[in-house]
Amino acid sequence: MTEPSIRSLAELPFHMAGRFPKTVLVGRCVGDELLEQSSSELFDRVRDLGLGLEAVGVHTGDRVAILSDIRPEWTITDLAVLSVGAVTVPVYPTLPADQVGYILAHSGARTVVVADAVQAAKVREQRHRLPDVDTLVVMDPRGSWAAGGGLGERALADVIEKGHRRLLSEDGLARLYKERAQAVEAEALATIIYTSGTTGNPKGVMLSHHNLLANIADVDRAIDITDEDTALSFLPISHAFERTAVYLYLYKGATVIFAEGLDTVGRDLQRVRPTVMTGVPRVYEKLRARIVSAIADAPRYRQVLFAWAVGVGHKVATAQLAGRNSGMLTRLQQSMADRLVLSKIRSRTGGRLRFVVSGSAPLGREVAEFLYAVGLPVLEGYGLTETAPVLTTNQLGAARLGTVGTAVSSVELRIADDGEILARGPNVMMGYYEDAEATREVMQNGWFHTGDIGRIDSEGYLSITDRKKQIIVTAGGKNVAPQPIELLLKRDPIVAEAMLVGDRRPFITALLIPNFLALDQRLASDGLSAGNWDELVDREDVRAIFQPAIDEANAELATFQQVKRFALVPAEFSVATGELTPTLKVKRRVVEARWTDTIERLYREPVDRGSPGF
Repeated sequence: MTEPSIRSLAELPFHMAGRFPKTVLVGRCVGDELLEQSSSELFDRVRDLGLGLEAVGVHTGDRVAILSDIRPEWTITDLAVLSVGAVTVPVYPTLPADQVGYILAHSGARTVVVADAVQAAKVREQRHRLPDVDTLVVMDPRGSWAAGGGLGERALADVIEKGHRRLLSEDGLARLYKERAQAVEAEALATIIYTSGTTGNPKGVMLSHHNLLANIADVDRAIDITDEDTALSFLPISHAFERTAVYLYLYKGATVIFAEGLDTVGRDLQRVRPTVMTGVPRVYEKLRARIVSAIADAPRYRQVLFAWAVGVGHKVATAQLAGRNSGMLTRLQQSMADRLVLSKIRSRTGGRLRFVVSGSAPLGREVAEFLYAVGLPVLEGYGLTETAPVLTTNQLGAARLGTVGTAVSSVELRIADDGEILARGPNVMMGYYEDAEATREVMQNGWFHTGDIGRIDSEGYLSITDRKKQIIVTAGGKNVAPQPIELLLKRDPIVAEAMLVGDRRPFITALLIPNFLALDQRLASDGLSAGNWDELVDREDVRAIFQPAIDEANAELATFQQVKRFALVPAEFSVATGELTPTLKVKRRVVEARWTDTIERLYREPVDRGSPGF
């Protein structure tokens, strides 16, 4: 498409129902069942919920927060909110209550839609700091949760029914609903997405309908999605990456099936048999690791056959990526390799994937090469929440491994003198909500400063080489601000210094420097023997002394922020060793380089809680 055929996302429900009358447009995997909804059913639910939200007090411009896992109700709620001109505030369901409370309070949300009793309890716990919240809507049936807290609590189904009764009783309401949706301005605020900052307090990224639609149009030009596609969605829709992907699927009439959860992705892939999929590097890393691990336990002849087949696939993929045709012999070998090995590998993903998309964090080249070799082209891209989110992407037939592709059509990129990537385009945010200073820091002379360091080659392909910001981005695409967590760890006087590790890693770990004086005292009071520093840090009884500091910090953190493992370091960071700046700030990359072996030991037996279950 050249330009979106709709002016705002408020019109998306009408677009879907009118252009793509499908018997299955969305669905969800639940146990052994696949719950499906047609285009008309989806539209009816969105419309009725929108009218119901109006009936319980939601008006144009009001903030409506969504605190839920992945499910069709998330998207239905989002579209309903947007259709009546209100503003969606997505909240990660994994966040602890205090962080949920901060986002709800800061955004001024009046209505909160939650998945279940667990999420409802977080809102009730924060009731004292949420004077604006007057309505709590729960997606799960009423029998699974009990009202309480004086928040005007009601079931989502009841709100939908209230809207439907309005439709039946108020003449001309269907026409009026459509007219109001069409009247929503393109430049109106559509959503406030909170993203972690270096100070720990998240910033609210304001995106307009125009920001989001411009990015959808750009991605549509770069990546071929059609109404014949089926997508499996399993990433948090609270994340800008997956949310924009779902918008694109629905805009193009593709069927979207939501996984039951992250731990069921392997099973759901087999059931849904998607043709396209978005994921983060950890998903693809885990897929490759499972396959390689299975082969390692296979008989020798199967190992040899596997290595040969992947080698052939790699030769074919290398030629394709370079724009060359493979020779006849290689093509014959590829046909045999595919029949004997490669097709069986792809069957783990349902056997129909045309390509997969990777974003939110850098994808290792070896993983990308493996996917191409087995016949699963992976398109890696780059973006930020502030850019709605896509700035660059690789394309089928024009991918370059090791890069994040070229700028999408409406985006301009340039590299600043210090190497920072700057961007401008119609997808760049309106600013940070109620934070003009932070907005000015990143928006200068019309250019958005990404905080990332990179280079652009002569053909326009962007490579990310470093991160100017200190934000850790895990392999699962989660943003983790290290400083506040390090401060939590240092609350215990036995911890002199702490540094988080986890960039591009599957989980967060920490290097701790003991306060050796305090440690000696603790050992003496516990009747334990002392020793030299090098010996102390490896002792299990010493490590046990530090475990409460880890546990107490983790209790205040979301799951993806928690420290899964730690190592004690027997030497203080210093200016002399280059680990500290003259102002005594930790040089993270220097520390990581010095303690590489220690860090690698922490990741040799990965803790994979909550990762996709291939």
